[in-house]
Amino acid sequence: MTTRPKPTGRQKPAQTPAPPTRLECFAAVAPGLEPLALAEALALGLSPRAEEGGIAWTGDVRSVIAANVGLRIASRVLVRVAEFEARSFIELERWGRRVPWALTVAPGATVRFRVTCRKSKLYHSDAVAQRLGDAVSRAVPGVRTEADSGGDDEVLERDASLFVVRFFRDHCTVSADASGALLHRRGYRQATAKAPLRETLAAALVAASGWDGVAPLVDPLCGSGTIAIEAALSARRIPPGAQRTFAVERWPGVSAELGRAVRAELGASMLAAAPGPIVGSDRDAGAIENARDNAARAQVASDVELGVHAISAMRLPEAERGWVVSNPPYGVRVGDAARVRDLWAQLGNVLRRRAPGWRVTLLSPDAALERQLQIPMHVVARTTNGGIPVRIVSGEVP
Repeated sequence: MTTRPKPTGRQKPAQTPAPPTRLECFAAVAPGLEPLALAEALALGLSPRAEEGGIAWTGDVRSVIAANVGLRIASRVLVRVAEFEARSFIELERWGRRVPWALTVAPGATVRFRVTCRKSKLYHSDAVAQRLGDAVSRAVPGVRTEADSGGDDEVLERDASLFVVRFFRDHCTVSADASGALLHRRGYRQATAKAPLRETLAAALVAASGWDGVAPLVDPLCGSGTIAIEAALSARRIPPGAQRTFAVERWPGVSAELGRAVRAELGASMLAAAPGPIVGSDRDAGAIENARDNAARAQVASDVELGVHAISAMRLPEAERGWVVSNPPYGVRVGDAARVRDLWAQLGNVLRRRAPGWRVTLLSPDAALERQLQIPMHVVARTTNGGIPVRIVSGEVP
């Protein structure tokens, strides 16, 4: 749906458009997780290509809904609606009048602009947002604009339309947010423990581990249960966004029937139960209580065995082969560094003694802690967690 309109000529009155059949789409992903998201998008039936910060594809509205409903690792889906060059506010105003706002903004909607400007003559983001806000107000009846809260907001007002605008070297791209609330907001994690892990990163850990969905998967430091729950959703092939609605479904001409059809299609292969055991444990009884509540909201309570256990007493199902996937604490987040080193060393001791041949995948801040495991580990991906640089590391227990 990318447009390169000519900044001349008279604009026709806005009409309710039919949904476009060719959209330039982008799913934003935490840096470093693009290869994992690419594999997931391919399995979903998209035709994606990896780009810095996410994956891109050309598709229709159905593909946009499918990405929102089915992607586990992506944080937001965007659709590019215009790109152009502007070196003055007069040029920006001309282009703004040519952007097809009515394709993604319904009459009476609230509109927000999230603007970044780098190395451009137009560097005042609020002024850019004001000009574009004036343009959309003229194009769509009853629209009101309001200041964007900025940053990585958790929840957008239900009827708000967000546009992400990026100026770089005077080149402007305008993208419509097709998600609304960020995609990690699955809806089940209302109770959290210390240092909670976002659902999207938990899903990335499960994907990076190479888990087959059948052998046992154990998280001995499960906190509020996010890794175990994401593993259960994946094993049962439950689309992570099946219980949510998304901004794209409020676009003009997009029917509720289309959303239902996409959800039915993606849910057709769901399993009644996880094929193999999924176990989570933590020494914190309050965390386990939260994890049980979260699993119930995610409708996987019967698929996840949760218990209060120290690392030394972790439950490992009887199996020659299994996976341990976890997010152990880091010294920079909780507790003192010496205690955390001891915890990692204890985890390694227990696994070497009780789980030889198993696969272990962890989120780690540095190699020093990994060495405490005394398990050969290799880096699968590098990303961030709560602003902290981390690595997804994996290895086989000797």
